[in-house]
Amino acid sequence: MNSDSPELKIGPYLIERGQKLVFAESCTGGLVGHRVTNIPGSSEYYLGSITAYAYEAKAQWLDVSWDTLEKYGAVSREVVLEMAQGVRKALKADIGLSVSGIAGPGGGMLEKPVGTTWIGLSTPEGEWARHFCWDGDRLENKILSADAVLQLLLDYLEGERNLDQG
Repeated sequence: MNSDSPELKIGPYLIERGQKLVFAESCTGGLVGHRVTNIPGSSEYYLGSITAYAYEAKAQWLDVSWDTLEKYGAVSREVVLEMAQGVRKALKADIGLSVSGIAGPGGGMLEKPVGTTWIGLSTPEGEWARHFCWDGDRLENKILSADAVLQLLLDYLEGERNLDQG
């Protein structure tokens, strides 16, 4: 981990503000939470994560609407926003982030090729989402997605408010 890694920078902001952080992870399978817990003292601001891979888990644990899942698919702006809201509510946190994507090598479609990823952020101030399409292999896509989740969080904490992309 280099000194520019976002997970090294988020803690002081969250501690100063007294805010608690949670994640809802799908395609990253817990990688974002893993990276945050590699930081000593992260228990001061990180409550935990819900890894919800299947539709059933997203609906049951994160309160994602079946209608939203069926209409837009798990890899969509609409679903990641509901995931971020759901994890924030379920774990009673200030900030919730979510990620859902097609890591590969299979699962891609013309409108959503392998590497398509959506990231959501839910806070008391608002909600935002970012869209990416990575071109790595499965592990690279997971790493890039985790990087993007942590970068979105850092951008928010540093005061950037033009957070939507895609």
